[in-house]
Parts: sequence; structure tokens; C-alpha cells
Amino acid sequence: MIITMISKWPENSGRETVLQNLRQDIDFVVKGLVNWRTISGGDGGLIVQELMSSIMASISSLPPSNFPMTTAAAALRPAGVIYSAITHRWQPPTTCNFCYSNPHKTLSAPSHIRTATSVASTSETTPLETEAAASLPLKKVLIPIGFGTEEMEAVIMVNVLRQAGADVVLASVEPELEVKLSGGTILVADVSISECSDQIFDLVALPGGMPGSVRLRDCKTLEAITKKQAEEKRLYGAICAAPAVTLLPWGLLKRKKTTCHPAFWHKLPTFRAVKTNLQVSEGLTTSRGPGTCFQFSVSLVEQLFGESASMEMGKLLLMDTTDELSRKEEFNKVEWAVDHTPRVLIPIANGSEDIEVITVVDILRRAKLDVTLASVERSLPVVGSHGLKVVADMLLKNAAESIFDLIILPGGVSGVERLHKSKILKKLLKEQVSNGRKYGAICSSPSILQRQGLLQNKKATGHPSTVSKLDSEAVVGSQVVIDGELITCRGLSSAPEFALAIIAKFFGHGRARSVAEGLVFQYLAN
Repeated sequence: MIITMISKWPENSGRETVLQNLRQDIDFVVKGLVNWRTISGGDGGLIVQELMSSIMASISSLPPSNFPMTTAAAALRPAGVIYSAITHRWQPPTTCNFCYSNPHKTLSAPSHIRTATSVASTSETTPLETEAAASLPLKKVLIPIGFGTEEMEAVIMVNVLRQAGADVVLASVEPELEVKLSGGTILVADVSISECSDQIFDLVALPGGMPGSVRLRDCKTLEAITKKQAEEKRLYGAICAAPAVTLLPWGLLKRKKTTCHPAFWHKLPTFRAVKTNLQVSEGLTTSRGPGTCFQFSVSLVEQLFGESASMEMGKLLLMDTTDELSRKEEFNKVEWAVDHTPRVLIPIANGSEDIEVITVVDILRRAKLDVTLASVERSLPVVGSHGLKVVADMLLKNAAESIFDLIILPGGVSGVERLHKSKILKKLLKEQVSNGRKYGAICSSPSILQRQGLLQNKKATGHPSTVSKLDSEAVVGSQVVIDGELITCRGLSSAPEFALAIIAKFFGHGRARSVAEGLVFQYLAN
């Protein structure tokens, strides 16, 4: 059904790549059913109905010209998440509400499947690619996390590799699946590392952070997995502190050119250390820090899937236009400085863009802003746009009792819709603007401000798929745009620039530059 629909897309729309990813995700479901029967004796039919209904809702509502690669990749991610949930004995989600469209209220109703079938049966089909292409093996990736792992690095890697079509397993080296990371964010891992010991991975990638890199180093199971990975000449990588703190003691840097975070440079063997943002050396890939993680992740995509996939991923992340656009423009300049620690509220929902949420939170907390992550859902755990589960600090209804100096809306198409529907958030935003306090939006979330009348007489920017819906006179073609109390951003790979601009407005360029140095990110004041 879905293949029929995608096959009608134009040849230059990325159709073949989407079809390949779709076949992989169908394989996820088949494997999931087998495991579900083994574990519980159930037939798994309800899960497949929910999954397929949600994917159909996501794709059928999209015109072929509406960024098919981006939307389809996001729409198909639930298959991998549900397979992981089944395999690892989790309760399967009752909705796939992190898809890139609104899910049906009752996804399990058989009528949805019958309706989808009847719609698809009226479409002309294009012959599928060869059987060999359909049977390409899935690329399996292990990303371990521990207490104090650098959250930007972990989340960017998971997000990018899942978008590329990899089956990414986020594994905890701690006794619990809930892991508190270096900046205070809590992520929920897919599995414990002990469940990965007998699996074969195409790639093992270690995020950095302290004491996270030490926690990874001291995990004997992870050490055995990574050593076996190197011995069998499969891909492995590390970023930030992990090359020096984790891989070096394991003896996995021998005869390899290596880079790492500048703070740990002195630990590397001098004759093999290189001061580059990215280093690929005979199966080992290393990089310097959070600010180089997009480049690191895209390099891993290239090694797993090829150069064309990495180029496509660069476009999806908006990295291809970074050098063409000015970093920041400001209009109607006003002072943001306050006489107390700035308080920032970031509301999140199921479907919020993982990269933007975590990147902004991480960077702002480095600058000592008081950041509150608030869930608009009924519970604290929120499932992001690519299956990452983040535990919010509190529910939005409780956060609404406080006053914040800045409210930031993250992107993610379905997350934006859920934020827009929140009456509590709508009231908070109205009060924020009427009282002259600061507010911001990133990626697709400026559309919330537009629909609520909060962009009147304001200059703004946003994701390319969003700016076309804004007042053409208001749109500015920069990565970050500041207009008085409002700050907006294109999103994804521009998120670090957005967060640093906020720091500069509250504290000045000195602190922003200092934070950027820790990220290994080039900061320009203008």
C-alpha cells in the first residue's frame, strides 16, 4: 500500500532511497512479530495495525514535493522503534504519535487498514527494484550511554543514523535504563548493554562527556564488544573525551591517527594525534566535540551507506546551506540582560525534534542559564521525532505557575502540532509577549507563533518547509534572526548557533565565545 503511494513520486524526489528504507522497516515489523510470538504468545496484529495506520496517515497526507526524503524518513522510524520495543520486551506504544502527521485517534481499528487498502488499490504501481536491492541487510549500530555522557553527541548520532536508515540501539551501561547525562538531561535507553553482548554491529560509536567516558571505559561488556568490533575489522568510532579516556586504555588506538577534545589532547600519543575536527583511520573514526558532531555523524553515514546518502543527510540537516547564509541578523535591538539567572522554559511534546531540544538545553545549561524542560503530555517521558525518549523536568501545567525570561519552542512537525494545541502553552505565550518578555522558535515552530498572531511586524526565519507559510515580508534568509524580544532559527544543524545567540544576548559575546570553545564550535560575534 505504502510502496504504491511512494512509487508515484517523481524520479528525482529521493523515491528509490525511501523505498529501500521502507523495505527495511517492513523487515523490522516481520522480525518484531516473530519475537512477539516468542515472548508473549500474541499474534502482534494490533501492533502492525497501529504501525501501518500511522505510517499511512503520515505519508498519504504529504504532497510529493513536500520534502519527501525528510518526511518519509521520519514517518518510517516508528517501525524500528516498535521492533526494538518488541524485541526487548517493552510494552509496545499505543500510538505512533511521533510520526510526521497527526495519528488517528484509534489506530487499532481495522477500518483504517481497509480504507488505506482501498485508497492504494486505485493507484498505478511502478515496478519495484530488484530483489537484490530489496534484500539489502540492515545496518546495525550500537551507541552506549552512561552517567555523564555528553547529551548533544549521543542524541545527534542516534538521530542522524536513524534518519539514514540504520537500526540504532541506544544501550545503557548503568543498572537502569534511565540515564542522567552531563548537562542534567535524562534519556531512556532502549536496552541494557548486557543484552548487546552476543549481537553483531556494523558500527559501535561512543559519545564523549565526563564522567560518561569513564563510565563507558569501566564497562567490561562494552569493552569486549568494542574490542571484538576492532578485531573483526568492523567500524567503530568515538568523539570528544572518548578517544583518549575510553579507547586508549582499551588499546584500540594503536597505529591509528586520532583526534579528540582539546582538553584531552595531552593524553593521546603525540606521533599519532592530529588536530582535525574529523579523522578516519582504518575503520576508526574520531572527532573533537559537540560542535563537530554533525560532521562526525554524517561521516559515519557515508561509511555505512555511501557518499550519496551522506550528501542527502547533509541536506536534511540543512548543512548544505550553512556557508551560504549569514549566521545571524538582528533588528530593533533591545537589551536582554537581567539582574538574576535567566530562566528559560522549553515545552516539549511527542514528536518534538530531538536534536533541537537537546542541543539548546545542553548549550544553555553550559552557560548557567536555568532551563526547564516541560512536557505538554500527561507524563514526563516524551518520545521525540526519531524515537528517543527524554524525561522532562516537569509537566507544563506545573511550570505555568512560574515566570520565565524566555520561552523557546522546538521544531518537529508532529511535535509542533501538539504544542499548538496546548491551551496552557497558548496562554503562556500570549502573556509572555504582552508583558514584553522574550520568546523564540526554531525549525517549524515559528508556524505556532504565526497562527497565534505573535509574528506581527516581526522579522523571522525557520525551516525551509515553514518559511513559505510565513508573511514573505517578515522572512529573513539567515540561520538566526533576532527582532527585539523574538529570536528564531532555521533549525537542526543551526541549533548551536541559535543557543549561542541567546547566551550572547543575556550575557554578552565573552560568555558565548567561552561556551563555543568548550563545544569546539567556531563562534562569530556578527
